[in-house]
This record gives sequence, C-alpha cells and structure tokens, in this order.
Amino acid sequence: MSAYELHVVTPGDGVRLNVIDPSRTPGLSGPNDLEKAAAIRELAQNVERMKLLQRRLYAESKRSLLIVLQGMDCGGKDGTIRHVLGPLNPQGMRVASFKKPTYEELSHDFLWRIHKQAPARGEIGVFNRSHYEDVLVVRVLGLVSETQWRTRYDRINEFERNLTESGTRILKFMLHISRDEQKERLEARLADPDKAWKFNMSDLDTRSRWDEYMHAYEDAVTKCSTEHAPWHVIPADKKWYRNWAISQIVLRELEQMDPSPPPKAKELEGVVIE
Repeated sequence: MSAYELHVVTPGDGVRLNVIDPSRTPGLSGPNDLEKAAAIRELAQNVERMKLLQRRLYAESKRSLLIVLQGMDCGGKDGTIRHVLGPLNPQGMRVASFKKPTYEELSHDFLWRIHKQAPARGEIGVFNRSHYEDVLVVRVLGLVSETQWRTRYDRINEFERNLTESGTRILKFMLHISRDEQKERLEARLADPDKAWKFNMSDLDTRSRWDEYMHAYEDAVTKCSTEHAPWHVIPADKKWYRNWAISQIVLRELEQMDPSPPPKAKELEGVVIE
C-alpha cells in the first residue's frame, strides 16, 4: 500500500488516535537503521521530483495545492516545512502561520483571515496551523460556546469545497506524536539556547489538556475528512518517517495533478535569436 492509502482517513470513518502508534513506520520494511536510510534516500528523490512538478504548476498557472499541517506542540510542523517543502522554489510558495487573531480578524468571520492566505493559481500554499484551530484550541479552552464551535465543522467543509471547486487541491496532515515524545522534544528545546525562544509557558498548559486535545482532533479529523479534502494521520515520533510519508503523499498529489506549461505561442514559431 502507498503512504497515501496507509494514512488517509476515509470519509465517513471514525478515527481513534489512541490506537495509532505514533512511533510506527508502515510502508517501510527491514531493521530500523535500514528503514531510516531508505526513507532519507527516497525523500531526496521525492523532493527533486516535486521541484519539477512545482515549476510546471507555476508555469501552468491554472490550479494550486494547499497543504494543511496540524499537530500538538513539537509535532514537527516547522520541521516538515523545512525538510519536505523548504527545498522548493519560494517564488511559487505561500506559507502562512496562524497565531492569536488580531482585533481586526476577530471582527470578522473566523474563516476571513484564512481565505486571504489561500494559494493563488500556480502556487503551493502551506498552512502552519489553520482554520482547524477554531475547532481545537477554541473548543478546549472554551473561547466560544459549544453551539458555536459545533457549527464550524460544516462551515469548514463548505469552505474547503469552495476552494477545490475553484481549482485548489487540498491535503491535510495531522502530525501525531506521543506525549512521551513531546516531553523529550520540549526538554531538548529548553536545553538548546538556539531553540529555547520557541518555548512558551502556555505549552505546559496545553500539555496538561492532552486528552481533551486528542478528543478535539478526533472529532475534527472524523467530521472533516472528505473526498475533496482528505485528512492523513501521520505517525510523527520519528522525524525521518514523518518527512518520508508526507513527501510521498505530496508527490502523489502533484503527479495526479500532472501540471503542464502552456504551449509555445504561435508568434514564437520561427523566431531567430541573433
């Protein structure tokens, strides 16, 4: 089975994160060191192929691809962007990170600030956190009433369908790490002077609500994995496996899109450059 088939959440099926081992490496076989070597090698190959397809998508300028990355703190959203998508041409990329809403953003519908960051034709867009925060952190912290956040699943599905009908393909990745792995990564972050700035005391509050967040993620993934915008739950305890799996799925999507540059204009036929 492909990485896509192994990790996609079939529309209509429920997902239970506690039965998905964040340290597993499905799709690879052999001793762990051989799996890792093979995954790193294939990642490099996938990225080279993705570069070519990105150039074609940009030249075609008719469709776009949106990649949504969600996960708990230290889940690997930044690492995925750096290692899987970072090598692509930044001229054809749009990366948006969604933080606490500004006063202006709060005065609009919750999807207003999201829609503004959707990729234009020819672009690959990446959401580092996304509109799903409005059914995750908003739900867990009780920032709006249950009646309000429960209506947002349907609105999110409608929003994503609107994007796809306008020519944007969507891939959504939930980076699934274990609580123990998060602890190790948070401790490593605190111990590293170059990374300690990323640590926030609110990370500890979020961690204390782990089970609540897992339930919120399960609902979001179950209710919003659709044919036009599927969710993939990626075991992310092993960074090299996370990168490999996501690169496989993104490459598959770009190959299915099969973008092609526009044909040479007739007025260019017979042009001689002296």
